[in-house]
Amino acid sequence: MKGEARKAATAAYKERKVASGVFAVRCAASGEVWVGQWVDLATIQNRLWFALRRDSHPRRDLLEAWRSHGEAQFSFEVLETLDEDESPYIGAAKLKERATHWRETLKAKPI
Repeated sequence: MKGEARKAATAAYKERKVASGVFAVRCAASGEVWVGQWVDLATIQNRLWFALRRDSHPRRDLLEAWRSHGEAQFSFEVLETLDEDESPYIGAAKLKERATHWRETLKAKPI
């Protein structure tokens, strides 16, 4: 990619809409659920699976379940997305509050 094409691709990336929200990772074999929040839901599953495949995820209980049951037993689910119109500060506070709500509702562990 050269010149104008590269500039156009960079501009398109910066202008893309990012959906933030709350997600769940479920282990079908054990029935365990982990809930987390992230500012870009389109990227978080790839990030999590990469860390788990590399044996480098910081949540030891999630990593142990991954090792015990294998990748095929895990699923990723978006539980809730938030409005983009809010300020970053309000959005972060709301994300934290909604993740807490979902953890209590699903009796889940944090990611």
